[in-house]
Amino acid sequence: MRVISKNDVKRPFVAPLGEQIFEMIGRPLELGGTTKHSFVHVVIPAKKSSAAHYHKVSEETYYVLSGRARMAIDGKTFQLIPGQACLIMPMEIHQIFNDEEEDLHFLTISAPAWVPEDSHYVEE
Repeated sequence: MRVISKNDVKRPFVAPLGEQIFEMIGRPLELGGTTKHSFVHVVIPAKKSSAAHYHKVSEETYYVLSGRARMAIDGKTFQLIPGQACLIMPMEIHQIFNDEEEDLHFLTISAPAWVPEDSHYVEE
């Protein structure tokens, strides 16, 4: 069993474009040692984005908690608002943008559990 909150993550990973990744449940033993899924709280500050990337293995679901997201998947763009979820399948190139003045908060569930080697970055 593992009970954790976002605030318990002492050192979130901060990506080069400003994305803050709070991995709460995942493969490392200190995160529960899961293999079938992982769970992350992501914060994208105002006017920042993730890097364009894809996964060869993992399926991902993004669920917006607060803020408004502009999502790009395989060249198609659309908006996500709080309460909406988006499924991202393996090999789909995706990027999430926060064009707003407030932070964007969303949850990411990956199956199987995410590993760094399954993130492949592309030129925008």
